[in-house]
Amino acid sequence: MDLRRLQAALTTSTDADAPLVSTAGIEELPQLPESFIAPAACSAEPPSSTDPTALAVSDRGMADYQRLQRSLLTVTATATALAVPISGWFFGGPTALSLLVGGLAGLLYLFLFSRSVSRLGGDRNSVGKVQLLVPVVLVLASARIPALEILPALLGFLLYKPALILQAVLDR
Repeated sequence: MDLRRLQAALTTSTDADAPLVSTAGIEELPQLPESFIAPAACSAEPPSSTDPTALAVSDRGMADYQRLQRSLLTVTATATALAVPISGWFFGGPTALSLLVGGLAGLLYLFLFSRSVSRLGGDRNSVGKVQLLVPVVLVLASARIPALEILPALLGFLLYKPALILQAVLDR
């Protein structure tokens, strides 16, 4: 298509009843292939159950996720097990107990969250909100039970964060 035909096609008509843009001389655009419009990698449909390679990739992905889940829970439990005696040594029994309760609450939160994430797909497209009750119950329990201190309990709850950071650094 040359420049003159394109200019002629885009010029406005002086006739009031004529369309503002003339389409005379414009060639029809070629159709894009379906794979260009909706690539298979971006498809919203799940892989076919008869495709063995798709199932193998899916199984490997779930195995990797389960390994990551176990690793995060193990590192969080280890961090809690190390932090409780150290805090007991430096700050005393009530602080260590509060840290232990918070660490166990953090483990429960991480477990519930990872279980909710593993259920994604199929008919579920959002993460459950049950795990959000864990910090709320922890704060309420710390406020109501005199043996628990709120700040060490919250710090114990946040002991799952170093596990996440460590895993992110190790996966690079």
